[in-house]
Amino acid sequence: MNLNLKPVVASMMSSGLLLGAPLAAAAGPCSPCAPRQRERLQLAQNPCAAKRNPCAAKRNPCAAKNPCAAKNPCAAKNPCGAAGVDPKRVTRPRGSKPYAGARADLVKAGEQLWSDAAISTNGMSCNTCHKDGAAFSASFAKPYPHAVAMANQQAKMKSISLEQMVQFCMVVPMAAKPLAWDSKELAALTAYTGEVQKRFMKTAANPCAAKKRKPCAAKNPCAAKNPCAARNPCAAKNPCGAKNPCAAKNPCAAKNPCAAKRK
Repeated sequence: MNLNLKPVVASMMSSGLLLGAPLAAAAGPCSPCAPRQRERLQLAQNPCAAKRNPCAAKRNPCAAKNPCAAKNPCAAKNPCGAAGVDPKRVTRPRGSKPYAGARADLVKAGEQLWSDAAISTNGMSCNTCHKDGAAFSASFAKPYPHAVAMANQQAKMKSISLEQMVQFCMVVPMAAKPLAWDSKELAALTAYTGEVQKRFMKTAANPCAAKKRKPCAAKNPCAAKNPCAARNPCAAKNPCGAKNPCAAKNPCAAKNPCAAKRK
């Protein structure tokens, strides 16, 4: 090496100008951390043009809170298992009078309220639990007042009347306020629940009447033998399909005398 160049080379090495190639080679062209040539040029011209280090780990998306670990909505407290209820809330106050109306009208109004979720605060209605007579205990067949397990557990009531039972269901399962004691709604629901109880009593007395025959299960008249499926008269032997006289043995097809065996 020319001795005159040694000071220049030493100066370049000390300034780092000769270190770029060895470092790039060490990093390797396939290394994600090795900047590309163009990026190196841009960085040399403008150090603010450097991009975010691709090797910088990102936040692990798998470490995010698992949405499936959220509180299970099905594990919510059972509305029928609410804490204690003050019996006074579901017991008619002394001196109050129930709404007076024709029973037929009250039953009709009660039937509508039976499926009305607007009377609750949680979207439930009487029909939510008791559709088609479901979810009634055997004690429902007994005349009121009688003991009801839920009322005994929640309100320590040894016996409960039908009107009290309606109010109890308003307070506990449907998480609402008791209906006004002089309201038509309370009188209507009580009257209709009485009709539901009568049907339940008949079912209890006659287990063969347990399920009302479903009208849709009746023999479907449309399932009767389809008259259109009868033998199609047009499918009768087609007179034109009779033996085709033209299909008769062709006299010309008879044994060709010329084909007879030569003597």
